[in-house]
Amino acid sequence: MYDAFIIGGGAAGMSCALVLGSAKPKPFAANKRIAIAVHQKSSHLQNALFNNVLGLTPGTLGADVLENGKTQLHELYPHIEQINNEKVVSVLKTSEGFTVTTNKDKYHSKVIVIAVGYTNLLTIKGLEHYVEPHPRAAIEKDRIWLKNEDHLVDNDLYVAGTLAGWRSQFAIASGSGAQVATDILTLWNDGKHTKVHDKV
Repeated sequence: MYDAFIIGGGAAGMSCALVLGSAKPKPFAANKRIAIAVHQKSSHLQNALFNNVLGLTPGTLGADVLENGKTQLHELYPHIEQINNEKVVSVLKTSEGFTVTTNKDKYHSKVIVIAVGYTNLLTIKGLEHYVEPHPRAAIEKDRIWLKNEDHLVDNDLYVAGTLAGWRSQFAIASGSGAQVATDILTLWNDGKHTKVHDKV
């Protein structure tokens, strides 16, 4: 049983994983089991070029950010399990949390974060009744979101990034993932508002 399972290895999912990973020294996060399904083939970052993102060198490629993000997560926070080469096909609520089924295996988690893209090609079963037209995208693009309030779709079910209703900007998606991570940390910290800062 995982304490948190992130689905999606793009800007929102990786940012969420990095912030959760950085909280390991905190007593309330020390023994938490966290995983991220880092299926990235359909990420919009695959074709992205960044010139307008604070902290990224102009000309940075989204494909490089995806690969470097996995390396950064592994090197800094190896306790977070990266599940590669598996595509999530369903997320179903159970009496103890959720069952995540991929094309290869099954996983169980108390908390789920959905951080995949906002195209109408979403094929994860169990999420259908949360899907609505995206509130911040052109109608002709046929984008979707998982209806939520402050990233919370249902009890212990979070959504981050463009699928949470945000616009498709790297900084916005990353911030959304970080926000969800701090919400989960707050949950683990008995409702005390929590954030994690590294200092020199």
